[in-house]
Amino acid sequence: MGLVLLEQAKEQLGLLSNETDTELQEYIESLTAVIERHIGPVEEREFTETIEGRSFSMCLSNIPALSLVSIEPALSDGGALDLSTLVLDPGKGIVYRKGGTFAGTLWSVKYRAGRAEVPHTVQLAALLLLQHLWRTKYGPSKGRGNQDDFDVNEQMYGFGYAVPNRVLHLLEPYKLPPGVA
Repeated sequence: MGLVLLEQAKEQLGLLSNETDTELQEYIESLTAVIERHIGPVEEREFTETIEGRSFSMCLSNIPALSLVSIEPALSDGGALDLSTLVLDPGKGIVYRKGGTFAGTLWSVKYRAGRAEVPHTVQLAALLLLQHLWRTKYGPSKGRGNQDDFDVNEQMYGFGYAVPNRVLHLLEPYKLPPGVA
């Protein structure tokens, strides 16, 4: 699963030939990291992290968390926890332990995070970001007229920008809560 397919990108940019397909694919592949910086994992994948246990819950770094794969002590030979004794709040990325505590131990946590389906708004944001980045090199796309509201030279407070406000506004409903990186 990707944020944008090559054909979608070509349609958004008004490209008819295949001569820039390889370069365009590189641009497409760069979109995921930029979008995920703002809203967390989009493409579903497995993460492993070490978390210091402090109480009856622990917080995962990547949300939305879809499922737990395993949780085991990081520094000892203790066995993995029975996942049926744990509760995962996917949206917050919090793991609760029923009838026990995580305190006093470093835990190695494997889990899956991302989205089962990419929201249309996120996909539109990715297409607009692609269009913006492409225009920094090639200018307005052919076949779309000469008017261009993506002024890539526009500067705000002395700085250029890589992610236009229109993209950030589309991502706002999916934005990570404070403290989640």
